[in-house]
Amino acid sequence: MRDIRLRTGTATLLSIIAFYSIPGAVAAFVWWMVFTPNLTIVRKNRLVIPSILLIGAFSLVLELTGGGGLSYFFRMTIVIFIGVWLLSGQTRGEFLHMGCWIFGNRTGFELGMLAEMALQNLHALLSDFDRIRDAERMKGVRSGLRSIVPVGRVLVHGTLLRAEDTAELLAVRGYVHGGTCVPAFETEKGDVPATFFAVCAALISLIPVSAFFILS
Repeated sequence: MRDIRLRTGTATLLSIIAFYSIPGAVAAFVWWMVFTPNLTIVRKNRLVIPSILLIGAFSLVLELTGGGGLSYFFRMTIVIFIGVWLLSGQTRGEFLHMGCWIFGNRTGFELGMLAEMALQNLHALLSDFDRIRDAERMKGVRSGLRSIVPVGRVLVHGTLLRAEDTAELLAVRGYVHGGTCVPAFETEKGDVPATFFAVCAALISLIPVSAFFILS
């Protein structure tokens, strides 16, 4: 899906219905299997497995303490899959264009710029993490629970330094608020049908099962 407006709207709608109920999660999963590269984008994203493991830990605690952990795990896994699909097709500047299209060249420009900087920091974090893993392998250090704290400290410190450098750069260049951007979007042939079926999936997930049958 090339149009960021349709892709973001579809991902938001599917995430909401997936989190809302099991039928919504099933409908979102079916849509995801039909209209996305599904397992291909999951294998390419290194954050999927850690995210699912983290959700699994919370789900286990929830299941042991009050129940409903399995339902929570399934629904949140689908939300993760939808998020991975949303970011897999992202290109530089898309969220800036969408922000200006929705909210204008002041508020929209700032929101879009924040989204672009957040994604840039995410890619930088992944690069830093890869370098740390390479350094551990070269030194013969085994990755495990003991390395989580020092690795996390390095990643957070690097992110804060980049944020400080970016803030100084914007201040030096005289940035105050807003900017000028002429939104431009590309729409593929399958974007509209995929969005239409996402809306259908949302409607079906909200209709009670009994509505499909004549009950005596």
